[in-house]
Amino acid sequence: MDVPEVDLESAARLWRDQQALFLDIRDPMSFDEAHIPGAVRVDDRSIGAFLRDTPRDRRIVVYCYHGNSSLGGAAYFLSQGFEEVHSMSGGFEAWRTRHPVEP
Repeated sequence: MDVPEVDLESAARLWRDQQALFLDIRDPMSFDEAHIPGAVRVDDRSIGAFLRDTPRDRRIVVYCYHGNSSLGGAAYFLSQGFEEVHSMSGGFEAWRTRHPVEP
């Protein structure tokens, strides 16, 4: 499956304009330390509720540490019927060098 990627600046515009839900797939400690403001952390425990409660037409940006694991995460959400899902190139480590984070 070809997974769409979004570059940092385009992702920042989506975030700033509140046009996408940002999903953090990193470990809990990393998320607690810092994450994109408003991001939702999804893991094996919360995925069922997320899939049940989230409209499939919601635009989603998936991110991990460096933009590698998020490709698989984005592919998974696309396979679950979400219509517009992107993996964020560079991941959180690239984001934090240029854009806001919250602890």
